[in-house]
Amino acid sequence: MENKYVIFDTHAHYDDEAFDEDRETILKQIKDNGVIGILNCASSYKSIEKTNKLTIENDFIYGALGIHPENANEFNSNVEIEIIDLIEKNKKIIAIGEIGLDYYWDENPSKDIQKQVFREQMRLAEKLKLPVIIHDREAHGDTLEIIKEFPNVNGIVHCFSGSVEFAMECIKLGYYIGITGVVTFKNAKKIIEVVKHVPLEKLLVETDCPYMAPAPNRGKRNKSDYIAYIIEQIALIKELEPKEVNLAVNDNFKRLIQNNI
Repeated sequence: MENKYVIFDTHAHYDDEAFDEDRETILKQIKDNGVIGILNCASSYKSIEKTNKLTIENDFIYGALGIHPENANEFNSNVEIEIIDLIEKNKKIIAIGEIGLDYYWDENPSKDIQKQVFREQMRLAEKLKLPVIIHDREAHGDTLEIIKEFPNVNGIVHCFSGSVEFAMECIKLGYYIGITGVVTFKNAKKIIEVVKHVPLEKLLVETDCPYMAPAPNRGKRNKSDYIAYIIEQIALIKELEPKEVNLAVNDNFKRLIQNNI
């Protein structure tokens, strides 16, 4: 698909092994197809260095460093020191993430460990005055409770999966709502309601690639230029011109990260 939009993907994982065989080719391809920026979000300890390296090697990639709740057991004071050190050396690391809670998988670390690590990384974001990228899966109540504890921190609730009411609570606390390709799925009633009710100036678009490719590419490996489908779906839901949505979500991200880019 030839792209007519100016795309900033606010959540991607190009460090993922799904891109190991053709990463450079894909990055060149999406750049040629209208992708002006990517926020690559670390998730595991291993991905912290890989994300940092991607930002150094690619002018249009920025980074978020943190430990995902599925890997909460990997977070400790030494990892925190490493993250601080990388952020001090690299101005392209502009957020702490992906952090949060994931109660979906039974094999994940315990809820107590996840909450402790989430709080520790929220403290780190507060200390460094950086926004956070929050992962929240089937943990809306506890996520809200913890973000309320840190009124000086804001960021993105990525791959939003909660209710309209939860979205409005997050917005009140200074957060943006990350919309993925899920909004294009036939059974996506909940997120469509969220998009309808959340003001355009609080929405962001993201792929979470290589996961969650939008229709008509559902089930395939996702990539940042597919955000065009998300923009068009949001425009349809909100009865706006796609270009207006495109420019607005880019401005929203710039506003969030303020002086970091």
